[in-house]
Amino acid sequence: MFQQKKGNGQSSVRPFRSTGFSALLVLVLITGLLSACGSKSEVEGEAQKEQPTTEASTTASSGTAVSEENTEQTKGERTVKDDLGHDVIVPEHTERVFAPYLEDSLLTLGVKPVAQWASGTQGHVYLKDQLSGVPTLDFSSGLPSPEALMAYNPDFIILHTAQYAENGVYESYSKIAPTYVFTNASGDVEKSLQVIGDLLGKTAEAEKAIATYHAKVDDAKAKLAKVTEGKKAAIIRFAPRGISMMGGNYFSGYVVYQQLGLGKPTLVQTENSATVSTEVLPEIDADFIFTVEQGPGSMKEMTDTKVWNSMPAVKAGNVYAVEPAPWLGGGLIAYGHVIDDTLKALTQ
Repeated sequence: MFQQKKGNGQSSVRPFRSTGFSALLVLVLITGLLSACGSKSEVEGEAQKEQPTTEASTTASSGTAVSEENTEQTKGERTVKDDLGHDVIVPEHTERVFAPYLEDSLLTLGVKPVAQWASGTQGHVYLKDQLSGVPTLDFSSGLPSPEALMAYNPDFIILHTAQYAENGVYESYSKIAPTYVFTNASGDVEKSLQVIGDLLGKTAEAEKAIATYHAKVDDAKAKLAKVTEGKKAAIIRFAPRGISMMGGNYFSGYVVYQQLGLGKPTLVQTENSATVSTEVLPEIDADFIFTVEQGPGSMKEMTDTKVWNSMPAVKAGNVYAVEPAPWLGGGLIAYGHVIDDTLKALTQ
């Protein structure tokens, strides 16, 4: 029995061992194939995983580039040259502007400055209400120091004349904020308003203000034509430093002569101003006289003389005292006051 079992066992064992070896071999081969397939799948899988990652990286890089480009566009900075040839970086948005003696133009554009020009503590009288609450900086002894200006943290500075930029002022101010300098902003108020409008992103407001002003000039000119045709007007400025007659290139002289069309006296026919003394009073050939008195009592010494009172305009009662601030102001708001004063004096 035992032997038979042994023989059967041997008989059965041999096929078993053979079958087991084959099975083992097949198993090894299958395992190898599966391993190879698995490795290939993993490689392909990793490659597939890397592909989206690469695309994602590319997208992210593009997104970053777009983001950076948008950031640049958001900043919106540009470089312009001012009247003195400085390269000035103009920010897209300005919120804190310092533009001494250009407050008229700023307000015309709807902008309040961080601080205003003043002589002592007095700023532009005719802009007093509109500049209520705006601190003053005294210019009577020169421009404020950089330290004084820094306290107001301006993000853009506009200087009204080249003289303001002298003696190292431009170099100091431009370290505080981008600084644009005019040669003389009062020389052409409309042009300087357009420039300021462009600098501050207020081009539309500047154009609208100019168009409105031109309409005012045309209306006033039509009303004045009936009484001023062929007539001359003198604008005499009584200042602490002397008495002068204004020509037609600046301030109220520009409005009265060039815009409203009144004639100029011979003394300023080709000059921007003329010194006035008692001796030259008889030479003033004017039908109307506007007196601009800077400081009380500065007129009395001349206007009490017989020579003054013998002048045709004085004898006819055609002498009109006007407020000095707007008549010596450089901006469309000031110009508007000059038109109103002239209309009131000559047509009412």
